[in-house]
Amino acid sequence: MQKLDRLFENLNHVILGNPDATKLAVVCLLARGHLLIEDIPGVGKTTLSHALANLFGLPYKRVQFTSDLLPSDIIGMTIFDMDSKKFHFKRGPIFTSLLLADEINRATPKTQSALLQAMEEQQISVEGKQIDLASAFFVIATQNPLEQSGTFPLPESQLDRFLIRLSLGYPSAEFERKLLLKQGGKAIAGSQTPVFSSDEVSLLCEEVDKVHVSENLVVYLQKILAGTRTSGRFVNGLSPRAGLQWLQAAKALAFIEGRDSVLPDDIKFLATHTAAHRLHCNDGANSSEELATLISTIDVI
Repeated sequence: MQKLDRLFENLNHVILGNPDATKLAVVCLLARGHLLIEDIPGVGKTTLSHALANLFGLPYKRVQFTSDLLPSDIIGMTIFDMDSKKFHFKRGPIFTSLLLADEINRATPKTQSALLQAMEEQQISVEGKQIDLASAFFVIATQNPLEQSGTFPLPESQLDRFLIRLSLGYPSAEFERKLLLKQGGKAIAGSQTPVFSSDEVSLLCEEVDKVHVSENLVVYLQKILAGTRTSGRFVNGLSPRAGLQWLQAAKALAFIEGRDSVLPDDIKFLATHTAAHRLHCNDGANSSEELATLISTIDVI
């Protein structure tokens, strides 16, 4: 699809030398998932988020998470109108299509939890009433490393709601030189004209749903899920939700690569980014490495 090619061309113009990161970000949105970008400050996390919102033509709002941020600063609050003598609910920034939660782990767990229901059910509860969010609702969160001061760890329930976690890392010397010469990746990200409209994004997501998944591939994925639960290497294995989201991401990956069916290689490629952040090793080992070792022992049917 020409529009997808143009989308990636624009994204790779903003995030130089990291095509896997831009591919994973697009896969996440087309799979109707939420994206967690984890890295040190200054490597382009927020820039990538802005570019995605602009290029997909989605209304978006940004919330800077800080230690004094309250849940009501995200969801909204009920206020009393002196003129009408009535209470009105003033909507918060969560009422948008794409919410950028910048430096999400600088807020307290109480504030982080304000996103839990919205990310899972696309609705919020206010004074006993359920309020629906936009039909296309995505959260892109950036996170600083936990060893940095002023950060709080994301609870497991919050991590499990992110379909993909990725890290941008430092650019190579070649691409960093280009970035320095270009002087202004943020300005470029902010000036991107939309490639898609919000309606087209919904249509793309529906096309992803049509990608074929064979029964053998489902059995292969099931074996991986079961392995995380029975290997004894992890505190808890992957949940059924993790399996469903992993499979949906694989369908999105196949779609953007122009295929009408999912391959085992799609499952393997996405493993680190869709599953590792949901796993914790009993002995503190690297969950990505342990998961890769587990997958290497499972035969493709």
